[in-house]
Amino acid sequence: MIRQLVAVFLVMSLLLLPLWYLRRRGWAFFQTRLQLRRSHRRLELVEKLPLTPQHSLHVVRMDGRSLLIGVSPAGCALLESVKAEAAGESA
Repeated sequence: MIRQLVAVFLVMSLLLLPLWYLRRRGWAFFQTRLQLRRSHRRLELVEKLPLTPQHSLHVVRMDGRSLLIGVSPAGCALLESVKAEAAGESA
C-alpha cells in the first residue's frame, strides 16, 4: 500500500513540477471560470442583424474599434472597421 502511494506521489510530482516551473516563468497560465467572468473582455457583440436564415451582419467592438462583420455559409468577411469614437459620432 505504501509503495503504491509513493508511486502515485512520484508520478504527480513529475507532472506538477514542470507545470509549476512553466507557470512561474510565465509560459503557462490558467484562469478559472470565475476569473474569466471578472476579467475585462476585449470583445463585445454590439448588435446582430439577421438578413436571411443563413446570412447576418454583426457589429463587434474590439479594443476601441468597431467592426462590421458579414457572416454567410461561405465564411466571415470584415466589411468595415472604424475607431469606436468615430462610430459613436456618426451614430
